[in-house]
Amino acid sequence: MKTRIERVAVLLAFGLASCVSLAAGALAQSSLLNVSYDVSRELYKDVNPAFVQWWRERTGETVTVNQSHGGSSRQALSVIGGLEADVVTMNQAPDIDILHERGGLVDKDWRQAFPHGASPYSTTSVLLVRKGNPKAIKDWSDLVRPGLGVIVPNPKTSGNGRYTYLAAWGYALTRDGTPERAREFVKALFANVPVLDGGGRGASTTFTQRDVGDVLVTFENEAIALIAELGADKFEVVYPSLSIDASAPVAIVSSVVDKKGTRKQATAYLEFLFSPQGQTIIAKHHFRPRDPMVLAAHSSRFPAIKTFTVEDQLGGWAKVQAEHFADGGIYDQIIVRR
Repeated sequence: MKTRIERVAVLLAFGLASCVSLAAGALAQSSLLNVSYDVSRELYKDVNPAFVQWWRERTGETVTVNQSHGGSSRQALSVIGGLEADVVTMNQAPDIDILHERGGLVDKDWRQAFPHGASPYSTTSVLLVRKGNPKAIKDWSDLVRPGLGVIVPNPKTSGNGRYTYLAAWGYALTRDGTPERAREFVKALFANVPVLDGGGRGASTTFTQRDVGDVLVTFENEAIALIAELGADKFEVVYPSLSIDASAPVAIVSSVVDKKGTRKQATAYLEFLFSPQGQTIIAKHHFRPRDPMVLAAHSSRFPAIKTFTVEDQLGGWAKVQAEHFADGGIYDQIIVRR
């Protein structure tokens, strides 16, 4: 028979083993939430299982990755309001900057945390028209013709819509030379917008399923995905003479990962986006990857297009935000008076 001391020792050993087992189980069930923008759903549906397998092979840990999507600016406000994102993968820098400005949710130097200004890929704004291009739409200048229906998501809630607005502004500024003429051009364009959906996916639905409008202005990847889904016999892409570089930045939400203990997994998840495997998945979904070898291997997917950046041509995001999209700014004035 075991002595009392022996029985106590067995119980203690069992209890210690149980604690170790529970800790290991907790580790094996780590979860991340990626809060992202509207038209990146399909991309991350492919990225997430690939990362989960990649991480398991290297660490033995099983990670669950959940995703949340909506208009980019609206998603940023959700994170500020308490949505516990481990990472954010947005389509414009202001929607990450605001997370630092309102409570320090991300680090001030988030752009330095990953390569290419923490942007694993870019895209650009293109024009999706109905098959045969019945309205003969070739460039931004055609979008201000009287009676044309232009479908654009709301620049106040959607990065997609904001890039559309800025692409049109940059085009007009290059063509006409003055901010005053650029303003009149963008005002005329938005006068042709019958409805402002909250995000890029809503605008796509309005154009392709509700048959509203003559042209949808959206990201290149979304336009190509719509053709693949709905048929090349229904829609075609028009590349304008000039468009905007829409880099998609990413960041760790420090306040969340430090509370949950998921910084290591969150960092690896975003690093995976820059890896050759992650970049290949990105290219598959018609986003323009940063890795030059991956880009070259998929060059047939990406027609050459002349682009400009917000920083180079429009004075940077801080200036653009203050002048165009702040309450009472140029965009609000255009919409009120259209």
